[in-house]
Amino acid sequence: MPTGGHRVPSPAGTRTQFNLGLALPFLALALVAVADLITSQGQHFDRLLVIGPALAAITWSVRGTLAIGLLSMVLRLVLAVAQDDPVTETVSAELVLAAVTVAAVWVSQARTNYERDLRDVMAVAEVVQRVVLRPLAPRLGGVELHLLYVAAAAKARIGGDFYEAVRVPGGVRVMLGDVQGKGLGAVETASVLLGAYRAAVTDAPDLAALADRLEEGLARYGAWDPDSDAAERFATVLLLELPDDRHVARLLSCGHPAPLRQHDGQVRTVPLTDPSLPLNLAGLCASRHHVEEVPFLPGDRLLLFTDGVSETRDRAGDFYPLEERLRRWTDEPGDRVLPLLHQDLTVYGADGLDDDVAALLVVRPPEPAAAPGPAAPAALP
Repeated sequence: MPTGGHRVPSPAGTRTQFNLGLALPFLALALVAVADLITSQGQHFDRLLVIGPALAAITWSVRGTLAIGLLSMVLRLVLAVAQDDPVTETVSAELVLAAVTVAAVWVSQARTNYERDLRDVMAVAEVVQRVVLRPLAPRLGGVELHLLYVAAAAKARIGGDFYEAVRVPGGVRVMLGDVQGKGLGAVETASVLLGAYRAAVTDAPDLAALADRLEEGLARYGAWDPDSDAAERFATVLLLELPDDRHVARLLSCGHPAPLRQHDGQVRTVPLTDPSLPLNLAGLCASRHHVEEVPFLPGDRLLLFTDGVSETRDRAGDFYPLEERLRRWTDEPGDRVLPLLHQDLTVYGADGLDDDVAALLVVRPPEPAAAPGPAAPAALP
């Protein structure tokens, strides 16, 4: 999983709910039996014993559901003897319980098959994520990387936002992007761009050439499969290069939001004077790529993000004040900033997070203080 932890289940809470679900059929049978025994003659609650196998079908296995159904039938016989019920009434009630048990077993089998298929799908999704969106190393070269990634689709692990960071000779190169739209078509386009990036990132001479290779990769894929969604979608991309020998950051934006730079406790948007068009739209006009270079000193931070962050709206329709929020967290450790951002976005959004969200915090750690040298010898008198 990418770092950033957008799903934090509570193991203790999950275990409590699961055990309660297993116990519910027995609690229901016990309550029905007690109610039937303490009521006056002629008032029977034993018809409610069908609740046992019905509840068992929701949480128990097929064998467990069958066992609880048989238990309810035995309990009905015991209550019939205790209440001296007529034989015809007892047989009729047993037949009803048998029919409900058979139906409950069928439902339990269908649920079990569905859960098994869902586990298989989730396992495949885990593998796909590790291949398409690989976990980032916490440190590359001289910088730290902290990632937040949340897919908008329910239960999805991959969306239309994508990222990659690679150690290349002489520095580190980073990509953060956002494909138009959502769903599997956006995931397909993201995977194409990630493949093109990984193929070109180490030998492209500069960011401009790397952007051209991304454009070519998307166009080539569209030519191979013109009916795919990838041929129709565009993507915004921000490319970042951090050389080892200089404290600067080189940036190239293909229609992507400008990052935020934190320096000396101040947060400012990095000025991108001449951004390129989004990928797959460059054919609309002559396109040239302009690379910006800004200082990136020890102790500085760069926040790269997609519009799922900046365009989250509250109930009044106001956009999320990202720059203002980031100023509040300038003194927070780098690994705390994105969890705080995730929590704040979830609370701020009128409908939670309804778009894919990706944010990458790049930190150049402060240089360690120089060790004091040996004391100078005292002058002779």
